[in-house]
Amino acid sequence: QVQLVESGGGLVQAGDSLRLSCAASGRTSSSVAMGWFRQAPGKERDFVATMDKSGGRTYYSDSVKGRFTISRDNAKNTVYLQMNSLKPEDTAVYYCAADAYYIGPAYRNYAYWGQGTQVTVSS
Repeated sequence: QVQLVESGGGLVQAGDSLRLSCAASGRTSSSVAMGWFRQAPGKERDFVATMDKSGGRTYYSDSVKGRFTISRDNAKNTVYLQMNSLKPEDTAVYYCAADAYYIGPAYRNYAYWGQGTQVTVSS
């Protein structure tokens, strides 16, 4: 099992930046792919970004490309999401996800999830 704990959410204004962190513990060898998803009230969980352990494969949704950057520190078993130029439509609960095999945008394919952290962007 892998346990994921997110942190770094908060309330910011449009145009501001935030950095989310997700620390993995437990069987971290199963967290080959680590990524971020988000879910706004009444909407389905959407893909944001994901990357493999080496950083050789990194994917972003079109809505965040150029504004958000995913990175990871394997020594700390932590993945980050640097969010710049935030918009009100980025408001959502952000979830960290991990999987031993799958790396991609389909949230149903990720085995491990954090509890989520709220990001609210005011206009």
